[in-house]
Amino acid sequence: MRRSPSILTRLAGAVAGAVLAATAVVAVAAPAQAATLTQVTGFGSNPGNLAMYAYRPDGLPAGAPAVVLLHGCTQNAAGYFTNSGWRKYADLWRFALIVPQQPSANNANSCFNWFETGDTARGQGEALSIKQMVDHAKTNYGVDPARVYVSGLSAGGAMSAVMLATYPDVFAAGSVIAGVPYRCATSTTSAFSCMSPGVDKTPAAWGDLVRNAYSGYAGKRPRVAIWHGTADYTVAVANATESRDQWTNVLGVSQTPTRTASLPAGTSLEVYGDDAVRLYRVSGMGHGTPVDPGSATDQCGTATSYFLDTICSTYRDALFFGLDGGATPTPTATATPTPTASPTPTPSPTASPVCVTASNYAHVSAGRAYHSAGYAYALGSNQRMGLYNTFYTTTLKQTAPAHWVIGC
Repeated sequence: MRRSPSILTRLAGAVAGAVLAATAVVAVAAPAQAATLTQVTGFGSNPGNLAMYAYRPDGLPAGAPAVVLLHGCTQNAAGYFTNSGWRKYADLWRFALIVPQQPSANNANSCFNWFETGDTARGQGEALSIKQMVDHAKTNYGVDPARVYVSGLSAGGAMSAVMLATYPDVFAAGSVIAGVPYRCATSTTSAFSCMSPGVDKTPAAWGDLVRNAYSGYAGKRPRVAIWHGTADYTVAVANATESRDQWTNVLGVSQTPTRTASLPAGTSLEVYGDDAVRLYRVSGMGHGTPVDPGSATDQCGTATSYFLDTICSTYRDALFFGLDGGATPTPTATATPTPTASPTPTPSPTASPVCVTASNYAHVSAGRAYHSAGYAYALGSNQRMGLYNTFYTTTLKQTAPAHWVIGC
């Protein structure tokens, strides 16, 4: 056992610790296809003593993307895979899922140890084990190294931030759901105060923690989506703002949003920079992953403990990651911290154009357009595209950051 009994006991005794996200695994009928979530052994030296599970849809093409899913405390790989809705989009858009699992031998509540310095540093512990799972998928599944993403809830959300900080060269983007900033805590005791009421730091101080996770790194940084319920009393809502401050600073964009939008289920979206960071606030939602059971393309998941019936966050994240077959967003390059964002981007004649054909609804969901009075408008050019629904299809061309025009 890698953890001392006293630390495990303390963590177990306080409402499942910092990022408790219990779930009841829902039994579902066996799928018609042969693909199943399967345990993988021998994926590396595994210094973090984690279990690896993987899902490869039938017909997975070579060079497919992959998403790493990180469960919350008291959850497991199968439960998160079943209830989060990620399987639906993996089948629909053909990408692989890598689902690490934390054994109780590491943590009494099966929480990823996002507050243990030995597990949150590059080249060590649980962070390295997860990276080795990605390496295994690249070698054995033909996963595209440039299209690997990570998402997690609660303890898994905090660990998602760990992976984005320690391995910016591995992940193109990530999602932090009901989580905390990277290195918000470095011990079991500080984990609780990080959770609630939260820790207040300047954007630059938060950004330095990420930059120091891979000192000297000057490559592209992953884009980040942050989700938080406004009635989350397990992980304080203040953590959403602190996470926003951390990742906007790392990505070199202002803490003032470049645009905002209203989404279903009382969800507000704030976009920072050239879609470098997104912050979703779900009104009235408690602690959990936002899901929206149903058969529509933008619906997903199972409503159960800590999977809360509001909006399908998985669908929004899949679009943010570029997994829907459209243009895959390029991670934002490292820049000087906190410059002033320009509200009116100037088209660059040297930029290679990116063209995307999709429904007007999908364009708005992906941030290429916005809607007003029932119509969709191209972001930046403000050209009217037609009715805002899933039936009208438009081709948009990106001519500059956050600037799209009709046609290609």
